[in-house]
Amino acid sequence: MIKLAETVGKGYNRYWHSKNFYRVVKGSRGSKKSKTTALNFVIRLLQYPWANLLVVRRYSNTNKQSTYTDFKWACNRLRVTHLFKFNESLPEITIKKTGQKILFRGLDDELKITSITVDVGILCWAWFEEAYQIETEDKFSTVVESIRGTHEAEDFFKQITITFNPWNERHWLKGAFFDVETKRSDTFATTTTYKCNEWLDEVDIKRYEDLYVTNPRRARIVCDGEWGVAEGLIYDNVVVEEFNVDELFKTHKLALGLDFGFTHDPTALIVFLIGDKDIYIFDEAYEKGLTTKEIAKLIKDKGYANSEIIGDSAESRLISELQSEHGIKRLKKSRKGKDSINAGISKLQGYTIHVLPKCENTINELYSYSYKQDKTGKWLNTPNDENNHLMDAMRYGMQVLDTTKLRKARRSDIFGKNI
Repeated sequence: MIKLAETVGKGYNRYWHSKNFYRVVKGSRGSKKSKTTALNFVIRLLQYPWANLLVVRRYSNTNKQSTYTDFKWACNRLRVTHLFKFNESLPEITIKKTGQKILFRGLDDELKITSITVDVGILCWAWFEEAYQIETEDKFSTVVESIRGTHEAEDFFKQITITFNPWNERHWLKGAFFDVETKRSDTFATTTTYKCNEWLDEVDIKRYEDLYVTNPRRARIVCDGEWGVAEGLIYDNVVVEEFNVDELFKTHKLALGLDFGFTHDPTALIVFLIGDKDIYIFDEAYEKGLTTKEIAKLIKDKGYANSEIIGDSAESRLISELQSEHGIKRLKKSRKGKDSINAGISKLQGYTIHVLPKCENTINELYSYSYKQDKTGKWLNTPNDENNHLMDAMRYGMQVLDTTKLRKARRSDIFGKNI
């Protein structure tokens, strides 16, 4: 027999039972907020036969490997998989006995979500997972407005559940749900940490604990689930938004930067378009433990084998190997010199940096890449050497301007581009 307290674990009692219209949890990495939410919804759907659930992420194609998988895991853990029908192609989950639905959608086109209907009961619950990726409160509100109507059941309630990892304190989620003066009415909001997760192993726990010593600023976000502080950030010229890449190709120059990583650090590829005063970042790669062959495959799979790429000159051997043995012919070494890091940063600070919401790793680095402080708390003109793999790659990519005129990008610059 399943013992729910042992199955779910600790740290989420008030969140689990909340029936506020807005139920919000921001949490550190490893705080089990997504897994707990999936468990909670499986229990609730079986308890309330009038309920249907809409699960929303910023991009629809990310649901299958995240929220949909979380629900399959939750059903297995609760030993109720036999009660559900799983349609992975949509994806969609149905309770066999009642016909209730778990629907998965993305904010690629939020207006399509507002027209969703169900055959049984009412669409009364929505879960916004990784809500930090939602650029504007208006985009969020458009979907919330689709959770409407009522039901004759005495225990009926509507609810919007929101889960995310916090980064920058300027994000609209903070004012909407956490600041006392401005938060929406009928809101339950809480913060959880990795300490809520009793199933983390010793290696994971040690990694979090070490961060308090090596990077206290980052530990506040990653370990404690607190908002990232904007003070001391290197780039405060960042806008996360959608934009039309095809249109920008007509007037902007294509740039690619590559920073090499090995076992512990990621190999970071960043792809963007440069205009007179604006930069538009539209693609990235961020993977640890890649061999030279795997780096070449990554570049080819993304469609950038024919593109000019500026790579970290500290890895000359690796660059030569990628050129001669793996067909990445237009890979070039970055130029480094005295104070080249600050010079590159200064150049980038002169642009407005626009980023597609799907470039999650780039956004995370932009919102955590900061200057050092001395013992008195004074900010120094020296960047911390951390959270900077894509930031370094972006500096390298900007060097295409040093040897070529600023001309529009051409589709022939790349092939089979995935954007």
